[in-house]
Amino acid sequence: MKKYEALARDIVKHVGGEENVISLAHCITRLRFKLKEENKADTDILKGMDGVVTVIQSGGQYQVVIGNEVGDVYDTIMEVSGIKGSMPQAGDEEDEQKDLGLVDRFIDLISGIFTPVLSVLVATGMIKGFTALLTATGIVAAKSGTAQMLNILGDMFFYFLPIFLGLTAARKFNMNEFTGMAVGASLVYPTVSAIMKGDTLYTLFDGSIFHSAIHMEFLGLPVILMNYASSVIPIVVALWFGSKVERLVAKAMPTMLKNFLTPFFTILIVVPITFLVIGPLATWAGQIVGAAAMAIYNVSPAIAGLFIGAFWQVFVMFGLHWGLIPIMINNITVYGFDPLVVTYFGCSFAQIGVVLGIFLRTKDTKLKSISLPAFISGIFGVTEPCIYGVTLPRKKYFIISCIGGAIGGALMALLSVKLFMFGGLGIFGYPTFIDTKTGDLAGMYGGMIASAVSFAFGLIVTAVLYKDAKPAEAAEKLTVIEEKDGRTAEREVIKAPLAGSLVALEDVADEAFATGVLGKGIAIDPSDGRVVAPADCTVMTLFPTAHAIGLITDKGTEILIHIGMDTVKLEGKHFTARVKQGEHVKAGQTLIEFDAAAIRAAGYDVTTPVLVTNTDQYMDIVTVTGQEIKEEENLLTVIA
Repeated sequence: MKKYEALARDIVKHVGGEENVISLAHCITRLRFKLKEENKADTDILKGMDGVVTVIQSGGQYQVVIGNEVGDVYDTIMEVSGIKGSMPQAGDEEDEQKDLGLVDRFIDLISGIFTPVLSVLVATGMIKGFTALLTATGIVAAKSGTAQMLNILGDMFFYFLPIFLGLTAARKFNMNEFTGMAVGASLVYPTVSAIMKGDTLYTLFDGSIFHSAIHMEFLGLPVILMNYASSVIPIVVALWFGSKVERLVAKAMPTMLKNFLTPFFTILIVVPITFLVIGPLATWAGQIVGAAAMAIYNVSPAIAGLFIGAFWQVFVMFGLHWGLIPIMINNITVYGFDPLVVTYFGCSFAQIGVVLGIFLRTKDTKLKSISLPAFISGIFGVTEPCIYGVTLPRKKYFIISCIGGAIGGALMALLSVKLFMFGGLGIFGYPTFIDTKTGDLAGMYGGMIASAVSFAFGLIVTAVLYKDAKPAEAAEKLTVIEEKDGRTAEREVIKAPLAGSLVALEDVADEAFATGVLGKGIAIDPSDGRVVAPADCTVMTLFPTAHAIGLITDKGTEILIHIGMDTVKLEGKHFTARVKQGEHVKAGQTLIEFDAAAIRAAGYDVTTPVLVTNTDQYMDIVTVTGQEIKEEENLLTVIA
């Protein structure tokens, strides 16, 4: 893992160090940190690192998007840091959740439970999908030993899903992991299905939707037995309840008996209550959720598909798609298929169509070098490199991909494509649309048609519209024109946001600024304690500590002003913000006031870099020469 050692150490350093990390997990493309204090992470530096695509803060997680190498980077972090094995302690989760909104709590809960198992769930789903394809086409006989073995490989994980979710949910709820797995195992205990086939003692709720045949009793109480294989909601609710029971039991147990009596009483209490109450209620709740989802779909399948297809990539960016994943799995469990959430499928193909169009049209060698591997990654359903590296910075083309996804979603619905198994992404997703009971391939063909249309739309529209000379981010042309060497150049002049001595960027003590990875510019050693707006602009990012501010001028130039080196460690002391994030300000308006003398006395360098963070959109960034500069004198000239 030597290849990623420097990157791993830098990531840990700039998320606030090991001491700021509660826990770390990863999904297909992202490192998912739970941090004690997110304001200790230096997001701008992380975003500028080679090897980091971007940073997303959503759902109570600090997500560092890496791309296809995320597994190797994660393993390296585990090797070079003390984060390995660090699990939240009892009570941490509750304290942490107090700062989250209801939606963020839900997203954090679902992603925390599903992220660790997602890769294996996808892998076994792919095996099941390809098995369905082989048997449907007659390549492998459905009753052959080969088919049976492949079905075992494909079904095993999904069938015993409650056990695996028992592990991850126990971790999430700060419960003993093996106790959690034991509760999950009880739900899929083979004898239960045998009892369900036996004699019926009597029936409860006869004539209602909750009609239940009773095959056994526990202490004289009727047990409503259900099939919990592949279920999601019952085990999650059971372990939430179990975590409360376990803590109460642990407090009551003598220390010398705690190790075995705590799981003894926890299992003795939780499993019967799960079978008697939690399991049936959670199952009925799942059926209601499934019915509600189907009702929405049945109102207008095309509109439902269009909506999900259009916004799926936005959901993914903010982690909101985790709210839909359980609905997908629940539909498969309840109905045997999902027709609703699966309509997202075409959006990844629209995305790679746009990226291929940009690759074919651009003359920018750097953009070409980013686009090709992003396109290849996207073919297999991993689109974060496409989104964050190519289309999102060029907003028009991200919107084109969303429109292509909407068209694909509507087509998926109109062609009645259904997801019969949770499986592969991208081109590996086609076999998941095969009806495993009948071997019908119509769904797979429908998915191919919808994804091809999405891909073609993204490719053709981008190929027609794309021009390097007019990047999508330039919402309006810069108005200041000058004649130079017989050429017309568009430019914007950025004024000095503070007075002081000029310092060349390469002479700044912090390597991230000095190397220019965060953007070109210049630094100022301030002579007073005031930062003013360098142009008419909008405050896009204002750090809670007020030591740095991100601006975007009315003409599209993105500027970062970072007061001092490592001053984030002062946690806002000696800094006062005079504006709010999202506020539009005029040139010369005071943004931040700071006590330069006190900061120096605390041992910090107050040299202040002024950077153009979207440097790659411009032909050149020209800095002034000289030794001193005053507020609102010309500092940088940005040439498009």
